[in-house]
Amino acid sequence: MSFNQFTNLDFNDLRVQIKEYLRANSNFSDFDFEGSNFSVLIDTLAYNSYINAYNTNMAVNESFIDSATLRENVVSLARNIGYVPRSTKSPVARVSFTVDTSGISGGVRTVKLKAGVVALGAVQNGNYIFSIPEDITVTPNSSGIARFTNIEIFEGNLLKKTFTIDDSQIAPKYILPNQNIDTSTIRVETVGSGIENFIPYQNIFEVDSTSRLFLTQEIEDEKYQILFGDGILGKKPENGATLNITYIVTNGSAANGAANFNFSGHLTYIQGNTETTVTSGVSPITTVTPATSGDEIEPIDSIKYLAPRVYSSQYRAVTANDYTALIPFLYPNVDSVTAYGGEELDPPQYGKVFITVKPKNGELIPNVTKDAIKRDLKKYTVAGIKQEFIDLHYLYVEYDSTVSYDPSFIPNVSELKSRILSGLESYAKSTDINSFGGRVKYSKLLNIIDKVDTGITSNITNLIMRRNMVPLTNQLANYEICYGNRFHADTEGFNIRSSAFRIEGVDGDVYMTDMPDNGSTEMGTLKLFTFSDNIVKYINTNAGKVYYDKGEIIVYPINIVSTNLLNRIEIEVVPESNDILAKENMYIVLDTTGNSTLTLKEDLMASGSNRSGTIYIPPSSFSSYRKYTR
Repeated sequence: MSFNQFTNLDFNDLRVQIKEYLRANSNFSDFDFEGSNFSVLIDTLAYNSYINAYNTNMAVNESFIDSATLRENVVSLARNIGYVPRSTKSPVARVSFTVDTSGISGGVRTVKLKAGVVALGAVQNGNYIFSIPEDITVTPNSSGIARFTNIEIFEGNLLKKTFTIDDSQIAPKYILPNQNIDTSTIRVETVGSGIENFIPYQNIFEVDSTSRLFLTQEIEDEKYQILFGDGILGKKPENGATLNITYIVTNGSAANGAANFNFSGHLTYIQGNTETTVTSGVSPITTVTPATSGDEIEPIDSIKYLAPRVYSSQYRAVTANDYTALIPFLYPNVDSVTAYGGEELDPPQYGKVFITVKPKNGELIPNVTKDAIKRDLKKYTVAGIKQEFIDLHYLYVEYDSTVSYDPSFIPNVSELKSRILSGLESYAKSTDINSFGGRVKYSKLLNIIDKVDTGITSNITNLIMRRNMVPLTNQLANYEICYGNRFHADTEGFNIRSSAFRIEGVDGDVYMTDMPDNGSTEMGTLKLFTFSDNIVKYINTNAGKVYYDKGEIIVYPINIVSTNLLNRIEIEVVPESNDILAKENMYIVLDTTGNSTLTLKEDLMASGSNRSGTIYIPPSSFSSYRKYTR
């Protein structure tokens, strides 16, 4: 009697296979398994097999980073390939204030801002404590003014944990008991025969037995363990010494945007050999930079994505993929990154890599952040390769959708419209679109609309692309507007439509349009016109060039004095393909606001109101090219 191969782990199938196995035994060939108490034993065996199979499957899944689901397992597997997941990040603000010590008799040598609470910062959802992880000391000037200028304050409370170094313990563990620790604020010192400060480990180079370094690693429950050297690689702390660890516990992104601060810190001054608390003379706090860059602990999906990529880069930036892996590792406030070599451009720019970052908060990253990322990247880059940051360009995709429905299946039309809009908004936030290299997949967009309700009979959806041109007002300037997708070129022109603006020397609103050169679908000429009483009047028939094949508009020097929309001119075109791509530093936004239109239309033929179709006019599948302006 041979053993069965269990190819299906469903409980009922296991039960059947066990009975078939027993029937193969001559002692049970005529046994009634269903009508006897023996069926209870079979159920128990099947249930036990099912539980064992499930546990085995889960245990094996947790052994691989791709299939693991428990955070501690994902973190442990990432650690095996040298990846340290990001901790919770405190929002950081830069502030300045002064302390007037001129009224203190006897003079003041230094003023010290003690580590710990510095200020209370206000945001819409409440007040947050901002602290510093270590003391800041300033020397007053000749007028007795101590200036604390551009200091960094971190959202959160500064806490302290004390241990005793005991070499008699095997593998002692120094575990910080709090969650939501910003590991960049951890400060470590030992107090024994002397005071020694340990700094975070960066790399293995020039590490010896005297290097005072510590490592931080995440363990269970999002807590952290501090590790030290063994006396060969890194100094081993002195036996019996007191280990003091301070760190900031933060609320993460909740305090981003805090800009109004009230001083709550502890200031002292040294006079002679005495340290005294400052009780007056503190100016109001001036905010240099509001609180930014706060973030939650790195999620599991991000660890799974970045760990193998950072490992494959070997912590060096050589290929474009290396940059896309390293930058989110260095700068956590990243939603998406794209990088490409200058050799891919036309004309090529050798020796350069172009980087575009979309932040989680805001539309563009500030210049100070770009400079900070460049400095951090120098540790990983190859000499001679220059990094250039390019601001991302938003490519807006608007839809004009007419959805036909059978009223016998749709009791509430407004509720159907809300569900369709909700589906489109979900697609707009999906990874198909919401990343560099994203794409609006036209067939998927149509399918999302059709699947909202079985009462929808069809939908006709037209797409247009839009870029927002930000003009330099009251000065002569030329512009290049790239879409990265080929334009549809109607030989009669008006493929390009813009919102209104005003230029020097012309009364009234001015608009942009185009006209293909000699019927060409590759190149055309940009024109400017005024539009009144439904009459087009050209005021410049050679205002620039249009490259339909490259999806590019060149505007020759022009002095724009104002725009009808706030600080922008909206320029729309019809794409040649409804599958719209985000190339290079383009970032697609599926516009689900008022710029897109959704119309619901009763399908008279499907409802039976007009089976012959004599009065039913289906919506057009083509955008209107006789529209002159946006």
